[in-house]
Amino acid sequence: MDETDDPQWMSAAQLSALYESGDVSPVEVAEGLLARIDALDAGLNAFCLIDQGVTLAAAEASQERWMMGAPLSPLDGVPVAIKDLLVTKGWPTLRGSRTVDPNQAWNDDAPSVARLREAGAVPLGKTTTPEFGFKGSNDSPLTGITRNPWDVSKTPGGSSGGSSAALAAGFAPLALGTDGGGSVRIPASFTGTFALKPSFGRVAAYPLSPFGTLAHVGPMTRTVTDAALMLNEMAKADARDWYQVPNAVADYTAGLEDGVKGARIAYCPTLGFAEYVDPDVAEAVKHAALAFQAMGAQVDELDPPLDDPSEIFRALWWGAAGQAFGSLPDEKRALLDPGLQMMVEGGLKYSLSQYFEAGLSRGRYGAGMRQWMENFDFILTPATAVPAFGVDRIGPGELDPYWLWMKWTPFSYPFNLTQQPAASINCGFTKAGLPIGLQIVGRMFDDAGVLRAARAFEAAHPEHQRHAPDY
Repeated sequence: MDETDDPQWMSAAQLSALYESGDVSPVEVAEGLLARIDALDAGLNAFCLIDQGVTLAAAEASQERWMMGAPLSPLDGVPVAIKDLLVTKGWPTLRGSRTVDPNQAWNDDAPSVARLREAGAVPLGKTTTPEFGFKGSNDSPLTGITRNPWDVSKTPGGSSGGSSAALAAGFAPLALGTDGGGSVRIPASFTGTFALKPSFGRVAAYPLSPFGTLAHVGPMTRTVTDAALMLNEMAKADARDWYQVPNAVADYTAGLEDGVKGARIAYCPTLGFAEYVDPDVAEAVKHAALAFQAMGAQVDELDPPLDDPSEIFRALWWGAAGQAFGSLPDEKRALLDPGLQMMVEGGLKYSLSQYFEAGLSRGRYGAGMRQWMENFDFILTPATAVPAFGVDRIGPGELDPYWLWMKWTPFSYPFNLTQQPAASINCGFTKAGLPIGLQIVGRMFDDAGVLRAARAFEAAHPEHQRHAPDY
């Protein structure tokens, strides 16, 4: 069997077609993935919880529905890995922290988990995250280090690094992630997978992240079409999130193949303030911009005329950490990741007036970006300024720990501030063979457009959409 015919590497769309024909069953797929995880995940640490009984029971129920010709959706029977920041009924959600008591009732599904469960997707397990998702690499005091399938000495990125590692290793075709400053796009970039940070409010969240309106919930996949299929379900309404906006798109796969001919695109090499971009990354992203031009888009190389927003983000991110964790008893504070402890201490130094001023500055930055984008349909940037680095670091080289991961992620967190949809898709590899991510940013609420642009690039450059070899 060619490896492209192996269910472990199939997309959700492919699996759904095979379920309908009866050539493959949801139980066979679930059993195969569970066996692969059991054999290989000790070397990666993508999952922090596997519950074979729950997974196989869901797969058996799906199999019965397909046999009766009554699937709940195209995702019925497709396994999904769930980031351990998203509450999941029956499973502890420990958020990578020794401060969370596992011995409590776990009676709720987060909205995204609930919608996928209602669509018949098969919960595969919980994936690792840095503590409370606070950084862009993927280790925690509770679950240890998670590794990148492309090179196990490298990080898969964070904070949805367990989910990205699971996708890249052939453990799951679908995964859920969260993104407060790049946390689905960074790991997608580092592992050669695809991820979408939807427009804020597109996907309901509950409980609300301690990082508030910076935080988004998004699909992580190996193909753009699968992300569109996930968003079809995830964007459905949930009254627990009063920020959620009405979904105007009934089917995100409609128009997905329409291409980008005539689109106006700004290729932004530094976004106006990035201090360093790895040469391999810069070259690959420039070639990607030229590829959009070859597909009929109008591509202009320029950066937005906006100031560096890093201080705004740091005040909001650090300040939220101080508010969320600063009141922990001393004995619990001592259990936190040292980097999170440092961030909490820094956050507590912000005054209320400084925090509110950062919110006002955020509004000005977001308004400026949206006005500038009236001239463009999409922005292209690197997803990250660097490729994956060592698992024992919070960033490449010698970085000021006060900034933690922000110096090498200048392209991601600005769009958490602006709340626009943004995706990362693989656009090439470094000389050392590590994946490179292209970020595609759309106008606010144009999630369908971002998916369409990503699909156009994916279709034109299938050579970039390959998976990691077995390590």
